[in-house]
Amino acid sequence: MSSGGLGTACYGLTKGLSNQEVEVSFVLPYAADDMQAEYVHLISANRIKGMKVVGINSLLSAYTTSSHYQTTLMKFNKNSPRRKLYGSDLYEEVYRFSVKAGVIAQREDFDVIHCHDWLTFQAGIKAKEVSGKPLVIHVHATEFDRTGGNVNQQVYDIERGGMHAADLIIAVSGFTKSKIIEHYGIHPDKVIVVHNAVDLVYHDDDFHIDKQDKIVLFLGRITLQKGPDYFLEAARKCLEVDPHIRFVIAGEGDMEGYIIEKAAEMGIADRVLFAGFVSGKDLDRMYQMADVYVMPSVSEPFGITPLESMKNGTPVIISKQSGVSEVISHCLKTDFWDINALSDKILAVLRHEELRNELVHHGSIEIQKFTWNEPARKCVEVYQRAIGKVA
Repeated sequence: MSSGGLGTACYGLTKGLSNQEVEVSFVLPYAADDMQAEYVHLISANRIKGMKVVGINSLLSAYTTSSHYQTTLMKFNKNSPRRKLYGSDLYEEVYRFSVKAGVIAQREDFDVIHCHDWLTFQAGIKAKEVSGKPLVIHVHATEFDRTGGNVNQQVYDIERGGMHAADLIIAVSGFTKSKIIEHYGIHPDKVIVVHNAVDLVYHDDDFHIDKQDKIVLFLGRITLQKGPDYFLEAARKCLEVDPHIRFVIAGEGDMEGYIIEKAAEMGIADRVLFAGFVSGKDLDRMYQMADVYVMPSVSEPFGITPLESMKNGTPVIISKQSGVSEVISHCLKTDFWDINALSDKILAVLRHEELRNELVHHGSIEIQKFTWNEPARKCVEVYQRAIGKVA
């Protein structure tokens, strides 16, 4: 199950690589015996031949934080007092995964190591050490994006170590490349920009919704990085002009409780619906239900959700502080902090049918170029360059 944009990007990329006739072996902390996957050969760190297998689930997952890991670990130990997890904290678990990845790297046949996200960087370094094969680090977000500059030193050190150990680095945007150069001391020539794409598969169910009120959608993790507080501020301004607008917030995250309370404090709780985590067909339906999609991210390395919205025929408003703003034209853009501009653009799309129709029409044409085959092709070029460096 995909837990967010990182999972969506990795799935799309592996699908594109499969079309490029690249064989992908996917190494993950834990996989159930009946787990299946398309386009990849699954290799689980809990299934190493010749080693004793400890029958536990690793708690490593996308977007895991130290505090979230500790909370989950406490629940696990309470429910399973006789079973022991490898890592007593998140960083020990990351390290232990790297040790097992090293064992896997000794036994598997491969040409290049491709790591996504800081949780796997140490595993990539260990695999490189034991195999001598080149390491490519794929940066979907940095600690500066996730925390607004309030970095966790341990996470930063792991990120920096991975970037310096890598033979080449893939950044999902020029926006992200500049952060890698500025904050991690990496030479520009080592960083290659490969923009993300979107899966252009359309669900064939005939979905429609009868509604009187206009709907404005926020969809993503409810965290500092995604700017849900700016979305609420813009919502309040819009409702001062038109009280019949409905605002939908779909997603989960560490700011969820705060945002719910904030909506109540603002007196707009009856105009804001919290839909929780949405995926699969429900995700497409959510976009189709909306009259406009808003991504007010404070620091967005790329941002696949606007592409998903355009695919579903819904116009988008995005922050200029995003990688996706580098590659799409048929949308409205504003600085995340400019609440007045954001609310004005929301009202303009809702009020002016001609503007909305133009955004939908040209957006549906523009989106056709964003298939995963192109970023996959560029990744293959990066692999070939990395292999040439260590040959």
